[in-house]
Amino acid sequence: MIDIPQERAERVPRRKRGVWGWIAIVLLFAVIVLFGTIEWMIHRAEPILKGRVIETLSTRFESRVEMDNFHVSPLKGLEVSGDGLRIYPTDEVVAAGAKDPLISLGHFSFHVNLSGLFQKPMHVGTVHVTDMAITIPPREMRQQGPKSEKRFGKIKIVVDEIVCDGSKLMIETAKPDKDPKEFELSHIVMRNVGPNDPWQYDATLVNAIPKGDIHAVGTFGPWVNESPGDSTVTGKYTFEHADLNTIKGIGGMLSSTGEFSGQLNRIVVDGTTDTPDFSLDTANHKMPLHTKFHAIVDGTSGDTYLQPVDAKLRGSEFTCNGAIINVKGKGHIIDLDVNVPNGRIQDFLELAIKTQPVIMTGRLAMKTKLHIRPGGESVTQRIGLKGGFTLRAIHFTNPEVQDKVDMLSLRARGEAKEAKAGAEDVNSQMRGQFVMQSGRLSFSQLNYTLPGADVNLAGVYSLDGDEFDFTGKVRTKAALSNMVATWWKSWLLKPVDPFFKKNGAGAEIPVKITGTKGAPKFGLDLHHKDKSNEASPTE
Repeated sequence: MIDIPQERAERVPRRKRGVWGWIAIVLLFAVIVLFGTIEWMIHRAEPILKGRVIETLSTRFESRVEMDNFHVSPLKGLEVSGDGLRIYPTDEVVAAGAKDPLISLGHFSFHVNLSGLFQKPMHVGTVHVTDMAITIPPREMRQQGPKSEKRFGKIKIVVDEIVCDGSKLMIETAKPDKDPKEFELSHIVMRNVGPNDPWQYDATLVNAIPKGDIHAVGTFGPWVNESPGDSTVTGKYTFEHADLNTIKGIGGMLSSTGEFSGQLNRIVVDGTTDTPDFSLDTANHKMPLHTKFHAIVDGTSGDTYLQPVDAKLRGSEFTCNGAIINVKGKGHIIDLDVNVPNGRIQDFLELAIKTQPVIMTGRLAMKTKLHIRPGGESVTQRIGLKGGFTLRAIHFTNPEVQDKVDMLSLRARGEAKEAKAGAEDVNSQMRGQFVMQSGRLSFSQLNYTLPGADVNLAGVYSLDGDEFDFTGKVRTKAALSNMVATWWKSWLLKPVDPFFKKNGAGAEIPVKITGTKGAPKFGLDLHHKDKSNEASPTE
């Protein structure tokens, strides 16, 4: 056993304690330096990141960028947020008169690791944005001179995804009689938002009239700095549960699908719509309506051109071509050319007229100009029609009316003894020129042809069933005396035959039709007497 002097034994622990003490001091110093460095980095991170955001955006859009507030918080990395970010149009567009920001953000935020401060460019996963407004200036505001050679810097931030809530897109117009075209975006996700390639997006648009949400996916861009309205947009959309009752005078639930492409200034849309319960307030009869359309949306004016719309109302097919014109401060004017080559008159009567059953069936050929003026009244009060039509294979659904038509035909042919209720239905047709305004159909010319007779009328036909007033002439093959069944009536009428025999007809008789659509009354209109003096030609 070796004896260690007491003095030496006391020096060994003191030496060990001295080494550990120095180690602790060094570690403490390292921690202080580390925290000091982190604090310095955090302190410097705010101006660094703010500078990178502004430089990246000004470089990307080649324009001035402003920001009201910017904040960095060291929570699990760096939490970055900002308010009141504004990106202005290029200097050329501003010089041409554009004063509003091109893009404004109410608030934005994103997360980045501390190591991101040392990355060039810095990588950001997702940026969250609220209250974004994109305002596309009119194309006319582009300056004609050479593009500015001003340099802005470098792209210092690369973003994978941008998520926006509560946004809107407004395409302004330089035309004084037009309102800007506005799209409300409740939610939109943009991916692969690089500077040179199209961005992928998934968006939900709010459609005000008819009320409903449109879901669209597609691509946007590349962004054209000198003329943002020329930036390309493509996509496919679905529009479901659109409530047509938000349009006064129209009812039903519409669904639509389709695709679109073009530029913000001019978008081409191809799609279909289905409304199984379409109705007008003049009748409130639900009818299935299907359309297939090709449309051009002009973002410079807010006008939409339909070229064409192929539609089917129950069993009737027809086409429409025309435009929906934006009128500043008032809404829209709708002007369409409508062509029904071979429809069913009962489908259109059931849609528009309350009386059931409809007054007649038959095959309809019609060409008309449809005009709907802007206003707050019901669509059926604002709608106007002007055109012509032909009806074939007419059959009146009221047996009494059809019997009168059949008996008129027999009498007009000189077969008065056969003119009895239940006679064989005749094949008749009708041609006419009409104008519809404020729920009233005015016929300047209405020609009804049946075997043995031609009926030429003019008058008014109201969609509410309260007005049915026509006057005109019936030209028959047979003379007046041959249109009665009893011999003595025929003998009494022979002296007056010459007075009614005109222009090659056996008889030309003035007539009037009054009453209601469900129960019209036929009578003579001799000397244009008052309606109370009417007498039936079958009596």
